[in-house]
Amino acid sequence: METPRLSRRTFLRGLGVSIALPWLETMGPLTSWATASTKGATGQMIPNRMAFLYVPNGKIMEKWTPTEVGADYELTNILQPLANVKEKTLVLSGLTADKARANGNGGGDHARAMAAFLTGAQPRKTSGTDIHAGISVDQAAASHIGDQTRLPSLELGIEPGYRAGNCDSGYSCVYSATMAWKSATQPLPKEVNPKLAFERMFTIEPNTQKQQRDEQRKSILDFVQQDSKDLIQKVSGNDARKLDEYFSAIRDIEMRIESAEKFPALENPEYIAPEKIPANFQEHVRLMLDLIVLAFQTDVTRIVTFTLANEGSNKTYPSIKVTQGHHNLSHHGGDKAKIEKIRKINVFHTEQLAYLLEKLDSIPEGEGSLLDHSMILYGSGNADGNRHSHHDLPILLAGQGCGTLKSGRHIKYPKETPLNNLWVSMLNRMDVNVRQLGDSTGNLKDLS
Repeated sequence: METPRLSRRTFLRGLGVSIALPWLETMGPLTSWATASTKGATGQMIPNRMAFLYVPNGKIMEKWTPTEVGADYELTNILQPLANVKEKTLVLSGLTADKARANGNGGGDHARAMAAFLTGAQPRKTSGTDIHAGISVDQAAASHIGDQTRLPSLELGIEPGYRAGNCDSGYSCVYSATMAWKSATQPLPKEVNPKLAFERMFTIEPNTQKQQRDEQRKSILDFVQQDSKDLIQKVSGNDARKLDEYFSAIRDIEMRIESAEKFPALENPEYIAPEKIPANFQEHVRLMLDLIVLAFQTDVTRIVTFTLANEGSNKTYPSIKVTQGHHNLSHHGGDKAKIEKIRKINVFHTEQLAYLLEKLDSIPEGEGSLLDHSMILYGSGNADGNRHSHHDLPILLAGQGCGTLKSGRHIKYPKETPLNNLWVSMLNRMDVNVRQLGDSTGNLKDLS
């Protein structure tokens, strides 16, 4: 007797808990959007996803930018952690965020760098409530396809941000702490607490049910136990193993969150950590990255923004023996010792990116991997932090976008090519057809 087909929208439920499932064989064959559109294939479609990861204060660009162009380029020192996924990345040079420049507004490069990064809009210089930027690429996508998933988008970060006040030369603190903008006047705050992000992704419960579950100190999996037992009896052996791995991943994150709550945050006068987050910075980052993987794996959302630190952040990195503030170091003035410390921070950030990409690539989906069906953007609105330059930005695009990207190359674009041309091209690959976003002038060529 043939096993009944399982819906891709199946959820496990119990006591206000709702857990989405990864793709299983029982759900039927998966076909990428690109293949479906060119071959007219049937079966369930594999959606394209996109995530935007932001790092502040620029890079040591000569140690970031490859010398060679094309497929035969060598990874530079800062890019070396990506060796295992080099063939699934695109290094893009020459892109410019013009609206991060002063354009007559004086100082404030850090605030503008973050606010203009995904919007391509000149932020209004104000420290009051009359903030104004533009809709960001992630929210342009969410407004078109966000109703296809449980969460239209997910905004994550590591450092909390102030919602008011002057943080950079007369610019509101909102600008230097916010990457996602739902509209020109509506910035979207990021969630820095992995526990709250986890609960937002996997629960839809009233507060009374959440309180009851917290008091019992049980795993979220305990409350869907009967549903999961019933499901495992209906699926193949391969699916049963995949579910076991998936449930183990959820439980692992729960245990790491629970463990993190037991330890106080490290004392650091330059970095005030929010409550109930890991005291270890790398553990905090990787918990958030694991949540991104789960969000994409279960199709909770297809759109994520993640800031590893606010723009202009003066965070220290004692785990790699950098005890001076990042922002202070970025104004190195040619000092070789400071440049070396910035390089170490740059490599550390790339290592976190590599962690995410390798994990996405390790998860099979259809005939490829989760990474093959994603577009992961990594970069900064500042290039050289010492000079506050916003041209020739450090930009890397990983994944294959359901077969719409030809990866494994270094592409060098003409000077002053708008960064927002890349955002338009990514939106089109999400089936969001737009002609312009911010200061874009068209699609970015040579990506496929």
